[in-house]
Amino acid sequence: MAAMFQTLLVVLGFLSFNTWAIPAPFLPRDVSPALPSQRSLQVEIGRSLSKKAALYFPGQPEYKNLTTRWADNITPNFLVTVEVGTEEDVATTVKFARKYNIDFLAINRGHGTTKTLSTVQHGIQINLRQLQEITIATDGKSAKLGGGVYNDNVVNALHAKGKSSGSGAAGCVGLMGAGLGGGYGRYEGFYGLVLDNIIDMNVVLANGTRTFVSATSNPELYWAMRGAGHNFGIVTKLTYKIHDEISPTWYTTTMIFKQDKLEPVFNQLNKLIANGTMPARVINYALFAFNPNISTTDPVITVNIFYIGSAKDAKPYVKPFLDLKPVTTQTFTTSYPDVFYAVGTGINDFVCQEPTGSAYLYPIGLQTYNVPIMSKLFKLYSDKVKSNPNFKDSNVMLEGYSLEAVKAVDPASTAFAHRDDNILVGFLPKWAPGSNLEHEAEEWGSQARALVQSGVTNGRPYSAYINYAHGDESLEAVYGYEPWRLEKLRKLKKSWDPENKFRFYNPIH
Repeated sequence: MAAMFQTLLVVLGFLSFNTWAIPAPFLPRDVSPALPSQRSLQVEIGRSLSKKAALYFPGQPEYKNLTTRWADNITPNFLVTVEVGTEEDVATTVKFARKYNIDFLAINRGHGTTKTLSTVQHGIQINLRQLQEITIATDGKSAKLGGGVYNDNVVNALHAKGKSSGSGAAGCVGLMGAGLGGGYGRYEGFYGLVLDNIIDMNVVLANGTRTFVSATSNPELYWAMRGAGHNFGIVTKLTYKIHDEISPTWYTTTMIFKQDKLEPVFNQLNKLIANGTMPARVINYALFAFNPNISTTDPVITVNIFYIGSAKDAKPYVKPFLDLKPVTTQTFTTSYPDVFYAVGTGINDFVCQEPTGSAYLYPIGLQTYNVPIMSKLFKLYSDKVKSNPNFKDSNVMLEGYSLEAVKAVDPASTAFAHRDDNILVGFLPKWAPGSNLEHEAEEWGSQARALVQSGVTNGRPYSAYINYAHGDESLEAVYGYEPWRLEKLRKLKKSWDPENKFRFYNPIH
């Protein structure tokens, strides 16, 4: 996943006290007592929508299906779900919400875990799942994609035509939800981030206006949408770069190691990542998790090495890990769509099922692994789960993508501020619904985040990938420390969303 997450202030001395609090303007606000009734909603908005559209209200089975999220502790509250059938339906719904001063939130697949999403109160959910267009241009160089597409259907549609493009790492995750904030994925060594492949977009603005956004039409908004797009509009359709497939086959190796191999494994990962110069055909993941098939008492370290090509060509990158004698090894040679299932991130795999319980994410962007800190992180993770088995489904995700095409893009050309992150760490506390562990999970996640950042020895400030952000990070950590970046984003926010309607996904303020 793909495309796939508080407060230890003493340890986090490099950040100010205000860094870790949701700003007051973005906390749940009082709503007008004149909220429309279900009948009013059915009549007034229903008659303005296309025949394809549908309204669902609390208590109806389909409302529950459409409002169920991957993490059930992320709880935006809705008066109604509008399942739009056309792009115009999105604009119509936004105009209606503005008329009554009602919060609104566009949803595709519901995988966001930032706690700021829970500040939506008595709102309207704009569900994009019907906007599924995938049309490949006659020249084979681009495709029109609806705002409701997700990684699995895009990857399969392109693969059927011998094409590929940037996409997230989990089949169930929406393409644009991730793409507006970056969009890491296994092809990024060749194609860059998801946002690097966006040619143009149809966007519904905060006032309900539909507008066209590209490098030549509203170029400043085009800059902002690619990296901070959740703050500016709803993408209903986009033109996306596509390419001939690099290889018909992918080779994947999954190796599991016990804790005694942690140091050599991470030393080897550092050699492979090579300070962000890993070859474009190579991708690596590591995971701290409990696996009862290996051990009923201790967590293990899973390492995935992906290679775009043959097993023979992958050997130089895989052999150093095999030489460390993993407990188990599995290998696959398959097409790209099946890579999702080979590593458990397919749309029908457990990780994609909803809901999987309660969860938060804590991201840390790194340039290299501090191996002693990784050992301490493993112990922190292990000790907590052993002391409280309700956290047994928690894990630590360690993602290493080839960055050749990512770093080839001028960092100033988009709002995305993390092109110098070589490694994406995601600490994911998960707990069973109803177990009342949210506060403990947040303390644990904050401790892990502080621990990993403490291992950054070159003075590099804390970096938080927006799509993994917990929701309490500083704006600088999410949107970049260069003063001009936030100045530009704030100026554009005042211009394109002066009433701050788009304020629920790690908001700019």
